[in-house]
Amino acid sequence: QVQLVESGGGLVQAGGSLTLSCAASITRIRFNDMAWYRQTPGKQRELVASISSSGRTNYADSVKGRFAISRDNAKNSVYLQMSSLKPEDTAVYVCNAEGPLLYYWGQGTQVTVSS
Repeated sequence: QVQLVESGGGLVQAGGSLTLSCAASITRIRFNDMAWYRQTPGKQRELVASISSSGRTNYADSVKGRFAISRDNAKNSVYLQMSSLKPEDTAVYVCNAEGPLLYYWGQGTQVTVSS
């Protein structure tokens, strides 16, 4: 059973930075796309950023220029560097990975940006 475990969330002031990490519990599986989503109460889950196995990235318009996604294929990990954070970035950030047959989801990590 593959598990994705996120870390790095927390409380930060507006304008600050955080880096989120997500690691898979096993390394012998090869993921295609990996991504970060975010969820706030009453809203649909939103795709924040994604990265293909070859490194091609895609970002939501709301985070372009502020967030950077990267991955380490050897460690089956994906990262999200967040800077110039805004209160509207407050959410639970959830890691996602596309395996050969299934999509996997982490439990999420809370990011709170105070004004």
